[in-house]
Amino acid sequence: MARISGVNLPTNKRVEIALTYIYGIGPTTAKIICKDVGISDGTRVNKLTDNEVLKIIEYIEKKFKVEGDLRSQTSLNIKRLTDLGTYRGLRHRNKLPVRGQRTHTNARTRKGKGVTIANKKKAVA
Repeated sequence: MARISGVNLPTNKRVEIALTYIYGIGPTTAKIICKDVGISDGTRVNKLTDNEVLKIIEYIEKKFKVEGDLRSQTSLNIKRLTDLGTYRGLRHRNKLPVRGQRTHTNARTRKGKGVTIANKKKAVA
C-alpha cells in the first residue's frame, strides 16, 4: 500500500485515479504527475516499486501544496476575508453562498434545513 502525503492510496486502482484521493490533486494534476515521473497510464498502485513511489512523493512535495498545508492556507484566506470585513467575508461569516448564487429558493446545502415560522399572525385591517 502506497502512502503519500498522509493518505493511503487504494491498491487496486490505477495510479492516476488513486492520486486524486489526495486533497489538492485532481485528475489533470494526477496525469501531469504520472507523465513527469514516468509512470504509464495503466499502472496499478500495487504494481508500483518503492523507487517509483519515492519519485511521486518527491515530485508532489516539490511542485504542489497538498493536504494539511492547502487546507490551512484556504482557512487562513477565509479568515483574512472575514477579518477585513469584505463582502465575501461577510457571506462566509453568515454561512451564505459567496459567489453570487440566488438564495431566495435555493442554497439549501449552504443555509441548512429550512425552518418554518409557526403561528405567524396576519395583520387585520
